[in-house]
Amino acid sequence: MGVDHDRAAAAVVELLAALGEDPSRPELAQTPDLVAQSLGEFVEGLDVDARTFLTALEPAPTDAEPVLVTNIAVRSLCEHHLMPFIGKAHLAYVPGEFVTGLGNLTRVAQTVAAKLQIQERLGEEVAQTLEDGLGANGVLVVLDMAHNCVRARGSQQTESRTITIASRGSLAEPAARAELIALIGDARG
Repeated sequence: MGVDHDRAAAAVVELLAALGEDPSRPELAQTPDLVAQSLGEFVEGLDVDARTFLTALEPAPTDAEPVLVTNIAVRSLCEHHLMPFIGKAHLAYVPGEFVTGLGNLTRVAQTVAAKLQIQERLGEEVAQTLEDGLGANGVLVVLDMAHNCVRARGSQQTESRTITIASRGSLAEPAARAELIALIGDARG
């Protein structure tokens, strides 16, 4: 489907007028195009199946230990306020039959995030993608995000962060994931 840039830019012109601005003011001349381009970047994962990054799989070693990648930079666009939420994803999986390149985990998280989203669903979608795409025995997704809709409006909690956990399989029980949570805490500093 993709973003209709011209239509988005025209909507920004209308929004500026609705906010009491003069969209023809010289300082705003580029604003509609820049906003349309920016929003397009935030939703570039909308029509992408993140499982496509999990196609070059390797056989997992026998008795493979969990794989953990921390501090993956992700950003998304809140579907309630159209404001960014930005932070880190920490992904772990217990290999089943296959493993994948570590960069592929990053691509999955970033692609699933690149659409209108809420943090809770983002974590669940990343976890499901990893479970389905890798046939993982267990999956853990921890998201540590700063929501601009909380920081810059409403209660204006400028230092707040939201942390969510999504888990599957052998990592669904808190005791089973405790070591990984501790490692994530160490990596966060």
